[in-house]
Amino acid sequence: MITVIKNANVFAPKALGINHLVCAGSKIIYIGKTLPAMDLPHEEIDADGGMLTPGFIDGHTHLTGGGGEAGFSTRVPPVPLSKFTRAGVTTAVGLLGTDDITRSTESLVAQVYALREEGFSAYCYTGGYHLPPTTLTGSVQTDIVFIEPVVGVGELAISDHRSSQPTLNELLKIASQAHVARLMSGKAGMLHLHLGDGERGLGLIREALSQAEIPPRTYNPTHINRQKFLFDEACDLAKQGCWVDVTAFESGDVGYDPADALLRYMQQDLPQDKLTISSDGGGCLPDFHPDGSLAKMDFADSQSMTNVFYELIDNGEEVTRFLPFFTQNVAQLMNFHNKGHISVGADADILIFDKQNRIEHVIALGQCHVKHKQQIKKGTFE
Repeated sequence: MITVIKNANVFAPKALGINHLVCAGSKIIYIGKTLPAMDLPHEEIDADGGMLTPGFIDGHTHLTGGGGEAGFSTRVPPVPLSKFTRAGVTTAVGLLGTDDITRSTESLVAQVYALREEGFSAYCYTGGYHLPPTTLTGSVQTDIVFIEPVVGVGELAISDHRSSQPTLNELLKIASQAHVARLMSGKAGMLHLHLGDGERGLGLIREALSQAEIPPRTYNPTHINRQKFLFDEACDLAKQGCWVDVTAFESGDVGYDPADALLRYMQQDLPQDKLTISSDGGGCLPDFHPDGSLAKMDFADSQSMTNVFYELIDNGEEVTRFLPFFTQNVAQLMNFHNKGHISVGADADILIFDKQNRIEHVIALGQCHVKHKQQIKKGTFE
């Protein structure tokens, strides 16, 4: 399969100007100012000067579905392929949340393989909200080392009434397994941490950094914009070397809207390569009463992340400044060396935008999933 993309305004994420690209199989094999002669059968897309970027990487998704916090009937079904690609997501990392009992690492890995068979890049974490972590081999460390799609452990819950209330020693044991697995496997090997609304905030991570030798990059807190004090704490952690993650569905009632959070981060003297954004797609959005009972529930979608991208670009923000939060930074965190950037030899995960800066074409691993805003490739059961 060969695809020629003409007249694209390439952001790699660095601005490269108008270029032509050639994709063969799952890779980008040419980028240049001159349109190459092509005698072989191929598909052609004229970007007509529209923006071209790497595909978005959603580093926090519930591939097998989330929910279940209001009874078995509220368990969300697995997320189908088109829910990702129509939002411009070409790579997703799945995890287990509150429900790490009726859902398992086995079922998560199986869903990863299913999405891969459908032409999509998928990975996952081992574990879930609780301790001891649910695993496939009986160990976080061996899951990461020996199960190819498993890149880390999470989302382990802290500062949340639904968590296992882990102690510092318990947190350090899990983090050390993730760290050593990274050394052995070359994978991301991080501990992805769910942050609730508890007043303890990121205190456990600060204690871990001050009392143990495990490097800061091992700790990866998410939902940092759900409370203003959490966001401030997370910014301090980023200075120490932690990657921190904004969630796309959070509101600004007690925290920061996602676009606002990204802007606040960009405006500070902070390491700009240490921030990412994810959707929590497929996960539940519960709202609890003070007594812990459920008040209401909704469910997240990868499109929420894409809508944040649209909001930033519509407000005139410079694309090269915030595009890495959706692409390059996530790839660096996950050790996805062939993703998150547009270059020769990289995976052909590509988004092409129209004149209004809305996604018009989505290419994942060289295959066109969305063409002229029409979903042309769907999952097996869609």
